[in-house]
Amino acid sequence: MEVAQQETLATPTEKKAVEVSGSVALLEALIVEGVDTIFGYPGGAIMPIYDALYDYSDKLEHILVRHEQGGIHAGQGYARTSGKVGVVFATSGPGATNLVTGLADAQIDSTPLVCITGQVFAHLLGTDAFQETDVINITTPVTKWNYQVTDANELPEVIAKAFYIARSGRPGPVLIDITKNAQIQKFQFKGYTPCNHIRSYRPKPIVRQQYVQEAAALINQAKKPFILWGQGVILGSAEQEFKAFVEKSGIPAAWTILGAGAIPTDHPLNVGMLGMHGNYGPNVLTNECDVLIAIGMRFDDRVTGRLDKYAKQAKVVHLDIDPAEIDKNVKSTVPVWGDCKETLPLLTQLIEEKKHTEWLHKFNDYTRQEVEQVINAELNPTSDEMTMGEVIKQLNEITKGEAIIVTDVGQHQMVACRYAKLNNTRSNITSGGLGTMGFALPAAMGAKYGAKEKTIVAIIGDGGFQMTLQEMGTIMQSNIDIKIIILNNRFLGMVRQWQELFNERRYSFVDMKSPDFVKLAAAYGISGKSISSRETLPSTLQEMLDHKGPYLLEVMVTKENNVFPMVPQGCSVAEIRLK
Repeated sequence: MEVAQQETLATPTEKKAVEVSGSVALLEALIVEGVDTIFGYPGGAIMPIYDALYDYSDKLEHILVRHEQGGIHAGQGYARTSGKVGVVFATSGPGATNLVTGLADAQIDSTPLVCITGQVFAHLLGTDAFQETDVINITTPVTKWNYQVTDANELPEVIAKAFYIARSGRPGPVLIDITKNAQIQKFQFKGYTPCNHIRSYRPKPIVRQQYVQEAAALINQAKKPFILWGQGVILGSAEQEFKAFVEKSGIPAAWTILGAGAIPTDHPLNVGMLGMHGNYGPNVLTNECDVLIAIGMRFDDRVTGRLDKYAKQAKVVHLDIDPAEIDKNVKSTVPVWGDCKETLPLLTQLIEEKKHTEWLHKFNDYTRQEVEQVINAELNPTSDEMTMGEVIKQLNEITKGEAIIVTDVGQHQMVACRYAKLNNTRSNITSGGLGTMGFALPAAMGAKYGAKEKTIVAIIGDGGFQMTLQEMGTIMQSNIDIKIIILNNRFLGMVRQWQELFNERRYSFVDMKSPDFVKLAAAYGISGKSISSRETLPSTLQEMLDHKGPYLLEVMVTKENNVFPMVPQGCSVAEIRLK
């Protein structure tokens, strides 16, 4: 949608102010902000906004979800694939509280959202009115900013601030709670002007050239430098700048799961995934490198393992837009504050062009060990039962790394992140920091609206699928063309793996019985198939991808397969186990 060409009441003109309701002013603001899709669920306290939305269906597409959690995860998927702000509507009380999990997920994964919740009339606040909750205090810990509007005159400025805060600096979720009287109230609307500055809010720290120079000096002196990159590269739209830095430096680079895809999986300097179930070499050699260069990542505990044994031999260069992340977990030798789209080119200018051939060979040697002891058995099994890895391998061969992969949380997530081929940025959508089961199905819906030309494949476990399966109703009603693969091992697989390894196989409440997923999908008008033999896997995957419209494929995989390598909790990354 070309916003500049939209005829809206909100476009600033020389005309006099127009009397409109708060609800109309909100919708006009959304149009100017470039919003094209809203995910939501109506209710009593937000009904005036929905009544106004009735007249805006030609400008704003509303997707009726089946649960507010599904709505906010869809908003996340939309934001992650499009790079725009996701917009979500919910009513007061339970509608608003159903957003909390998604807000927490978006906050920790830095996903830009603007959530609009309805609220009871202002004069009823604090009276325990029907469907009243104190949504501001409930959501303060899980939002970048929130605000309650009780007077329609506030709305234009508040919405402008909401979008600016959500998308600027380190992105995040914003919630605006609007009382019912403010939605109905008429006021003199003077047009909508987007915000580009808020006093006392500095979204990007000032880049200090001295630190860039110090970082370049460390990198130029390094014999065994190692790059760790995260989602900050993607959020900063700095993929090209990052690629130029990596290729000029010749330094091996490994990624967090949210950073995957910033450079292609098959890039010669991409040495794999970091973390608890990451690749062997990147984990072991973290504790051998002499300079560790962290870019747009926050040294999460799943990446570092035991902090008192993490990269103690290395000098650390940390590039991040959020000063709060610098020195939070890992002490930096040189902190490079700023947007990596700005700092990386400055650093690239100062570093020497090199090839760290012997050091890169060491990563390749560890890769060969991992292939021999783990990867071959996972991707080319000899047993009768299929593995999750071979499903991902077959999917790679058909999609050629061009699909967007949306994963839920569990063993299948780690397998998909480890083995999926990703040629493009914004093509690995998953719940990283919060680890929210039930994320993938609604996030895949939103991902399709954010990247309509792309093939969207949701890879989900049998447990996570049953947490938000009601969103098949949304898929049916809106005919959302996504492909769903359920990797069914009849267990809560990741919990079972831990119980096997650390609780003497005491499988406590992890055995999972499921409905007939194919019949269930059929009830929602979604085509599907269930397979258990690898001979039918390639043709069925091709049938799924060729199908016009949504499709559900259940693949029965081996029950007690474990995801390796693995860094046991409480261990150093160098203590990673291959079996």
